[in-house]
Amino acid sequence: MSDEATSVPRIVVGVDGSESSKAALRWAVGQGKLTGGVVEAIIAWDFPTAWYGLAPPTDRAPVDYQKEARTMLDQAIDEALGPGPGRPVDLRPVSAHGHPAAVLLDAAAGAQLLVVGNRGHGGFSEALLGSVGQHCVQHAPCPVVVVRGSGRGA
Repeated sequence: MSDEATSVPRIVVGVDGSESSKAALRWAVGQGKLTGGVVEAIIAWDFPTAWYGLAPPTDRAPVDYQKEARTMLDQAIDEALGPGPGRPVDLRPVSAHGHPAAVLLDAAAGAQLLVVGNRGHGGFSEALLGSVGQHCVQHAPCPVVVVRGSGRGA
């Protein structure tokens, strides 16, 4: 038997705090429960970008961005699934540095499934599918599920 045949299914889900990402997390947890899989809830973070060749002033260390992203992820998980222990699956929160699409595609290597919300916190709210979701659908190394936001409040 190969390691792949005996390993627990892994589901990767992108979470950015948006309603559609929370809906994607709920869906991924439900799927993980059905398949006996683990769910990796991933938030991506990056350093502030430059404006017109100038970097924004900051006195914050890179560790601050990592910590803030993890705090935001933990809050989104609690809002989507309820606080505390007793979750129906092994849930593994991950805060990773990089562009969201690249982070999710890297994490999806070897995963059974990649789950994304249809819209994140990006710029064009009228778009059917956000740029990160579109990129993941086109380039993922595994099947991708796009979950439409439920409209349910936090």
